[in-house]
Amino acid sequence: MYKVLLVEDETVIRQGLRELIVQAAPQFQVTGEASSGAEALDFLRCEVPDVLITDIRMREMDGLTLVSKARDMYPELLMMIISGYGEFEYARRAMQYGVLNYLLKPIERHELALCIQKIQLLLDRRYGISTLPITELSGKEEHAGGDTRKIIRDVKEHIKQHPDGDLRLQTIAGLVNLNPTYLSQLFKNETGTNYSEYIVQARMERAKWLLINTGLKIYDVARLSGHQSPKHFMLVFKQQVGSTAGEYRDRFSIS
Repeated sequence: MYKVLLVEDETVIRQGLRELIVQAAPQFQVTGEASSGAEALDFLRCEVPDVLITDIRMREMDGLTLVSKARDMYPELLMMIISGYGEFEYARRAMQYGVLNYLLKPIERHELALCIQKIQLLLDRRYGISTLPITELSGKEEHAGGDTRKIIRDVKEHIKQHPDGDLRLQTIAGLVNLNPTYLSQLFKNETGTNYSEYIVQARMERAKWLLINTGLKIYDVARLSGHQSPKHFMLVFKQQVGSTAGEYRDRFSIS
């Protein structure tokens, strides 16, 4: 049984979170609760939980300060932030402190369960219970340290390898174990391009390659480059490239 310290200044919300945690992960037990950062630190001086879950905005001491102090006390402590605030700066600072997840309220049970599942895998490996690689759950332990360039490289490589897959921001954020709002801002800061625009560009480049290097039908090119509707694909292709897909193939095909 893994021990959780839950920190939230609103009693009703804290009780709800406790129930969500128990329902989502029976192997986790909330052994400590605190209504402020100062109260949480008092708990940490006496007991060492396996996981710290905290809100950000609280009286006396905010959650980020708590996370910073907890990290100094216990460098290996796994931490998660649950907050009603999605500002990029909050998420960025949380990642600097090695927070594994930054979830926004209202919390979806499935999202919380996925995050706790990844935390359990980390703990199982730490205590020699499991030998599965961390990537079995598509989470990368090194991401917790805020290696932003590697995160973006991983995202771009995934897009390149799966242009016809589910590339919704929420899905990709789950793969790299980040909050979607944070990943979107991070992607824009690192690449200078909006995530959605990058997806459109990547899929169009894939379509061009297929047109030049294969004899596939246009509707197959559309499908394999992530465009569900051949009609929409042809419209978008003409708008972006300045010619139809057939004209582009005739002009540049190597066959």
